[in-house]
Amino acid sequence: MEIERKYLIKQLPEHLDSYPHDIIAQAYVCTCPVIRIRRKNDDYILTVKSEGLLAREEVEMPLSRESFSHLSAKTDGIIIEKTRYKIPESHGYLIELDIFHGSYEGLIMAEIEFPDIDSANSYKAPGWFGPDVTMDTRFHNSSLSQNSPAEIQKFLSDLQGYHKDLT
Repeated sequence: MEIERKYLIKQLPEHLDSYPHDIIAQAYVCTCPVIRIRRKNDDYILTVKSEGLLAREEVEMPLSRESFSHLSAKTDGIIIEKTRYKIPESHGYLIELDIFHGSYEGLIMAEIEFPDIDSANSYKAPGWFGPDVTMDTRFHNSSLSQNSPAEIQKFLSDLQGYHKDLT
């Protein structure tokens, strides 16, 4: 079970490059149910997710590079590209800070996974976090992958000023 909250970011943490990070490219074979392929550095992963916003089932399986390439030709929408920083949080949680590249250059979000729904609901975000967008499906990577270039530009334009000068 994946229990996760998502936030926009209003300020980047200091010394961002000192945190471990992964280079991620992911695409969607299907968005309902979510079937995702991901390249994370030199690893390849197939993920299936159930429906849900705050909590949902998630199963990950390793893929070979060849399988990833084969499935890449069968995906819908665009490839989501991002750098994911892993930032330990004072309450023992791990913040996964995503700085998007490519079509979504300028978008910055954080995700935090929780052991249970009560922990997720009682979480107090650090001051550098912006609004909680967990329940807004527009911010799911699977939704982002399905937007047209015009929809992407409108989405980023609507956020313009929010992430201004963060990167």
